[in-house]
Amino acid sequence: MNSLLSALSVRPVAGILPDWLDPNVFLRDPALAPWIVLLVCAIVFAETGLLVGFFLPGDSLLFTAGLLTATGTIQVPIIVLGLCVFIAAFAGDQVGYYIGHRAGPAVFRRPDSRLFRQEYVDRAHEFFERFGGRAVILARFVPIVRTFTPVIAGVAKMPYRTFITYNVVGALLWGVGVTLLGFWLGQFAWVGENIDIIFIVIVALSVIPIAVELLKARRTNRAAERERAADPAD
Repeated sequence: MNSLLSALSVRPVAGILPDWLDPNVFLRDPALAPWIVLLVCAIVFAETGLLVGFFLPGDSLLFTAGLLTATGTIQVPIIVLGLCVFIAAFAGDQVGYYIGHRAGPAVFRRPDSRLFRQEYVDRAHEFFERFGGRAVILARFVPIVRTFTPVIAGVAKMPYRTFITYNVVGALLWGVGVTLLGFWLGQFAWVGENIDIIFIVIVALSVIPIAVELLKARRTNRAAERERAADPAD
């Protein structure tokens, strides 16, 4: 089984992401092999801790890293990879919280730019308002929202110890959990035989939450516009 998976994992599969964002491409680059763990951790940290990292492919990256570790393409013990991912995910949210705590409400007034849109912060704020402290955990599984939710928690002055607790749980469930899921599925021959379909599904699952959030935001905006149009006082 292992020899079959190794043979099937040597070639990247064309995906819908550009090569520089497609984990199935750059994680296989022999030139990056000595730096794979650092690269994965840097991307995880940037997506969760830096406001400009919202576009990075966190879910597909972790799953692919776990799968390629199982097939031997990435020659790193899964325990080492999982521990490093956990540290990066935890540290990223801590930095996000610190940014929000220091910047305060000014985060909500930051002007739009090529890499920043106010709607991203508003979406994360609505997510936080809806789920409270649990949002720190749940947001890990929602692209874009996971980047801004720890910042919102900092702005809202969530008790630091409470945030750390939620952060630990979220880093374990998302960072380690998704990586181990990829590693576990990498043990099965049918994954190697259908690896192109697997990667398409991964990307699709990463995009679906974004599409759902965009549709919700559009409906909310339309409802607000109708209310303003129906109220002559405005």
